[in-house]
Amino acid sequence: MASGEAAVERAVREVYDAHFGRLVGWTTTLIGDRDLAHDVATEAFVKLMTHWHSVQDPRAWLYTAAANQVRDHWRKRGREASAYETFMAGNGGTLETADPGLDPATRMTVRDAVQGLPERFRLVVLLHYFADLSVAQVALQTGKSEGTVKRDLHDARKLLAQRLEVSR
Repeated sequence: MASGEAAVERAVREVYDAHFGRLVGWTTTLIGDRDLAHDVATEAFVKLMTHWHSVQDPRAWLYTAAANQVRDHWRKRGREASAYETFMAGNGGTLETADPGLDPATRMTVRDAVQGLPERFRLVVLLHYFADLSVAQVALQTGKSEGTVKRDLHDARKLLAQRLEVSR
């Protein structure tokens, strides 16, 4: 192994030792499946190794990479659910629906509320509040200005407050 590759491997190993467990925990919270979260975190580290020389802040980069994978996961699940509903409707199947008498507060969680945010707010909320990245780090990772990140966080908080208040 070339000395440059060995240096990258050592550096990534240090970041791995410092952040892998927390990244898996954070991703588990977002997905609800520890095994899948472990896979997402592992994939983020594999990607980090290939992008190491262009990464300024490995921790922020990892959380952004993991958040993007989580977002892709939920999009795929949404497409699968839609396809299933279409299939069932076309084949005379009946779909179970939630009991309309249930109080929405029993079903709404913060995770649900965050997942329901518009795309432009969701990533900044996940990185700032759930991954504990500063506004500057979020701006750098998302390619937005700090002012835009602050505005997006403000608007997201308003939407979350409205949604969570309605579900009470």
